[in-house]
Parts: sequence; C-alpha cells; structure tokens
Amino acid sequence: PHIGASTAESEENCAVMAANQLMDYLENGNIVNSVNFPAVSMGRVTNSSRITFSNDNVSGVLGNVLLVLSGKKVTVIDMINKSRGNLAYNIIDVEGSAGNDLVGKIQAIEGVIRARVI
Repeated sequence: PHIGASTAESEENCAVMAANQLMDYLENGNIVNSVNFPAVSMGRVTNSSRITFSNDNVSGVLGNVLLVLSGKKVTVIDMINKSRGNLAYNIIDVEGSAGNDLVGKIQAIEGVIRARVI
C-alpha cells in the first residue's frame, strides 16, 4: 500500500508540481509547501510592482518597511504578512514601479533578511 507514490506517473506529477511551485515563487513571490517558510499566496494586481521580503519575526520590521514606502510616496495596493516561528515573509503590491533604490532601503532595515522586486 505504500508504493503507490513510487509509480512513474506519481513521480512525474510530483516533479511537475514542484516546478510549478518554483515558477510561482520566482514570478509572483508565492510560497506553497515550504519546510521553513510560511505558506503565502496573493493574486497579482495589474499596473503594480511586487515587493517581497523575508525578515526576523520581531516587532517593528513590517512597520519600518511601510515607513520607507510612505517616505518615498509609494502607495500600497495590497499586502500579506505571514510568519512561521522566527521567520516572517511578506508580499506587498505597490502602485507603479519599485526600483532597486527602494529595495536597497528595505534591505537596510534591521531584521530584514532579503528583499526583491518582482
């Protein structure tokens, strides 16, 4: 009864599923079935840029990121924040385009582990 997952079909399905989840992360920042990160999924907003960042799950990091966005007059359209243990992951859609300078300012915030624009 435990070898059903070892068929050629099931292994192909698992490979396709993993590839699709990786593409969704690279293209949209969504995370599904991760061992270390929380499950986070958010639909895309047209005419926007998507900023994703991971951070230490401590008070104030998300607030500081939002202060940076506010200081740059960047309007947040949609966002999601999820945590798992000591780690948090965030997706923020903003109006217009977000440049590398904005990501650099977010990356410089204490507690931010990694930030990127998609």
